[in-house]
Amino acid sequence: MEEYAREPCPYRIVDDCGGAFAMGAIGGGIFSFMKGWRNSPKGSRLFGSIAAVKTRAPVLGGNFAVWGGLFSTFDCCLMGIRGKEDPWNSIGSGAITGAVLAARGGPSAAVRSAAVGAILLALIEGIGICITRMTAEQFKPVMPQPPDPSQLPPKPFNPTPQPTQGSEFDYQPQFQ
Repeated sequence: MEEYAREPCPYRIVDDCGGAFAMGAIGGGIFSFMKGWRNSPKGSRLFGSIAAVKTRAPVLGGNFAVWGGLFSTFDCCLMGIRGKEDPWNSIGSGAITGAVLAARGGPSAAVRSAAVGAILLALIEGIGICITRMTAEQFKPVMPQPPDPSQLPPKPFNPTPQPTQGSEFDYQPQFQ
């Protein structure tokens, strides 16, 4: 249950925004480096790839930060409105974020983007639930198995048995 280890809601927005920027900048840096290497002339591939990273990686990081900030904001709002934290909040947040980011393209683009956002988040949440259920099996309590009688050592042999004239508890040692 990673939700319980996260920051409370107002701070979660900034935390998710920064994490999304870092993820976008690192991923964009790797992608831009390879693209700059491929598109540069043979003598200056290293310099061309570094220039591509400098120009494109912050832009992609900023795009990721905007998406992460909006998503986290809508997630916190839905959690406050609904009063519970469940996968439906993430799915709704993905739909609203997609719609807001595509709103400049018109209503049809916003609806399409909202559907894509909701479907992607539903897939992510569904996979997360499946992984949680599969890994939860290893923490299920198991009833201990009694030892196999054939593997136990033999009982000690007592050649002179004591006569029993009462219950077996009468012959137990008494401590005073």
